[in-house]
Amino acid sequence: MTVLILGGSGFLGTELVRQALAAGHRTAATFASRPGTTAGVAWHHLDVRDPTRVASVIAEVAPGVVVNASSGNDDWAITADGALRVALAAARAGSRLVHVSSDAVFSGARVHYDETCAPSPLTPYGAAKAAAETAVRILLPGAAVARTSLIIGHGRSGHERTVHALIAGTRDGVLFTDDVRCPVHVEDLAAALWEIALSELAGTFHIAGPDALSRHDLGLLIARRDGLDGARLPRGRRTDTSLPGALDVRLDSRATQARLRTRIRGARTFLCGGGSAEDPTSTGAP
Repeated sequence: MTVLILGGSGFLGTELVRQALAAGHRTAATFASRPGTTAGVAWHHLDVRDPTRVASVIAEVAPGVVVNASSGNDDWAITADGALRVALAAARAGSRLVHVSSDAVFSGARVHYDETCAPSPLTPYGAAKAAAETAVRILLPGAAVARTSLIIGHGRSGHERTVHALIAGTRDGVLFTDDVRCPVHVEDLAAALWEIALSELAGTFHIAGPDALSRHDLGLLIARRDGLDGARLPRGRRTDTSLPGALDVRLDSRATQARLRTRIRGARTFLCGGGSAEDPTSTGAP
């Protein structure tokens, strides 16, 4: 099967590419500014704001599966309109679509959110992600929308780099003690996405870890894993700032986890050396 990963040069996209190649799939991926460095991949430059280019790339690749892991942050033309264009092109090509969304679609008012909860975004980014979800579900009822949370890896994620920079004193800022999420390891997330992509599962899925942690507590775990002095991590409260967005958003992933063989570990497990994700070959990943 040929698979196409949109945003293939990004953090999650790189892991999706790695797992697809490891499984022997013909793999194509897109990039916005520079291609990834992974060999054996057909790289395509793509600006999702260009509907003609979106259609031509998907038509050229003719993928059985498209995984949209691209991110335009709060740029509506990329995050919302771009996702709509991808869904339209996938529908025309007869490709299965898995769209990666975010816990930013929720306000935090109810704290715990399962797959049946309607979006209630507080930020432009969350609103764009919510609009993208709606477009995908309407245009491709057989598609899968997968919401996730803070993505952590082997020192390569933005949060991990921030922890190192704050401890080293090369970056200003604090980690909030009242900003709570459910971190997920990038390998687990990618394996779960591939398991969904290669199945006939449709609808909305939550792929986040079972441990709810503040950004500061998560930083302490990262520091401990990496042999750094967590006491040097500056801390603060988001409620004491004017920053918009939800405080405590906990994705309830139990319904999704019950349908998957891929085991989603909590941050306390994967940051403290407690096991690893199952082999993608045995979990339904490609």
